[in-house]
Amino acid sequence: MTDTTTRPTGSETDIKGPGYRVWFDLPARTLHFEGVLRLSTSEYKPIEDLLDGVLQASPTLALRMTELQFLNSSGINMLYKFAIAARKKGETEIKVHGSSTIPWQGKSLPNLKKFLPAIVIALD
Repeated sequence: MTDTTTRPTGSETDIKGPGYRVWFDLPARTLHFEGVLRLSTSEYKPIEDLLDGVLQASPTLALRMTELQFLNSSGINMLYKFAIAARKKGETEIKVHGSSTIPWQGKSLPNLKKFLPAIVIALD
């Protein structure tokens, strides 16, 4: 994983924990998810806040999940709530980049369309 993007560390746009990282690349309007997310529902709050803040700040957004190896059911529910919030906001363009080689992504990411029909899901 080579990363040359400059961004604040330890801020509300860069969330790190044991085995995972979620960060926002402002110029690319892309939220990156990396590692393994096995948090309890309440532990997802900083990530939920980041998703909400980014959604409120811009109508165009990408979620890059290609390096997220695992997301538990609490995390998947967080994504579904995000999709519902985007639908309620209206006039949003969201693209999710995932990997077809990561089993949970092929099963769960397409379900985002049930909550936000306009979302674009791209599985590499």
